[in-house]
Amino acid sequence: MPATVKHLEVDEESPYVGDRADRAVQTLCGLSRSQVNGLFDHQCVKVNGLMCDDASRRLMAGDRIELTYHAGQRYHPMNKPRKNLGFEIVFEDRHLIIVNKPAQLLTVPTKKGETNTLLDKVSNYARHVGHVRAAFNAHRLDRGVSGLLAFGKSMEISQAIRDQFALHKPEREYVAIVAGHMKPQAGTMKSLLATDRDLNRFSTDDEEVGQLAITHFKVAEHLHDTTVMSIWLETGRRNQIRVHFAEQGHPVLGDPRYEPETAAHRHWANTRIALHARKLGFEHPETGEMLKFEVPLPEEMIRFINGQKAVLKRK
Repeated sequence: MPATVKHLEVDEESPYVGDRADRAVQTLCGLSRSQVNGLFDHQCVKVNGLMCDDASRRLMAGDRIELTYHAGQRYHPMNKPRKNLGFEIVFEDRHLIIVNKPAQLLTVPTKKGETNTLLDKVSNYARHVGHVRAAFNAHRLDRGVSGLLAFGKSMEISQAIRDQFALHKPEREYVAIVAGHMKPQAGTMKSLLATDRDLNRFSTDDEEVGQLAITHFKVAEHLHDTTVMSIWLETGRRNQIRVHFAEQGHPVLGDPRYEPETAAHRHWANTRIALHARKLGFEHPETGEMLKFEVPLPEEMIRFINGQKAVLKRK
């Protein structure tokens, strides 16, 4: 019996925008949820011409689903190994570890004393693999932000990297997707950042309570109704990028704290913030070598950008 082939186009008005891929596939074939999961496991589903094994993938405008299956066959889900929800090691030597942090993972514990943090995970790794007492963070990323972070295998190494940050020496480049079309193609945002009782950050003229924050930016690409920004930090204040862009009326997509209504986008169906620390460069505290690292954009940001480009092509 020949295979059944079905297609589904996800346009801007589709009810599947932001929904899970398995729900769209179930509509196409009418099979049970279990068998739909099996279709993904048996490589029956393609999204935009590429095999898709992630049934929970969120669909974007412009996505094209192709389903190929035999109607009389039962597709049982396969047992999957548990995914590593920790972190990715980008570089390691006997002095330090550079990692790619996933979104939704705290860098360090807050006052609530959380234990499931990146610092805990990197420290556990360092103890079991490198036989050192612990790892020590040199800087941080917000919970909803992904990207490059440096950890020392001793407090001395970590402090040496922190000292470089204090002198604004490290190279730090971020990529953000912000709401609306940013009109200045490039520039610098400079303000004093203070903190209110709810730990929200804001710009102030009061030099006694504000910390100097300097953010350099350049428009990388205008999309349908958003903008991809390349950002370089001269200072590294908490929430600095998020506050500066929100105060310009262009908050980072998905930001629940700063201008959340403007930051919400019907095609950004992720719980994370659309901000990624793509590049990190600093001088090795022991060898003096200039280290430079770069990691790609996370899949959810790539999918969103591609979806926005597809909308532009149709207009």
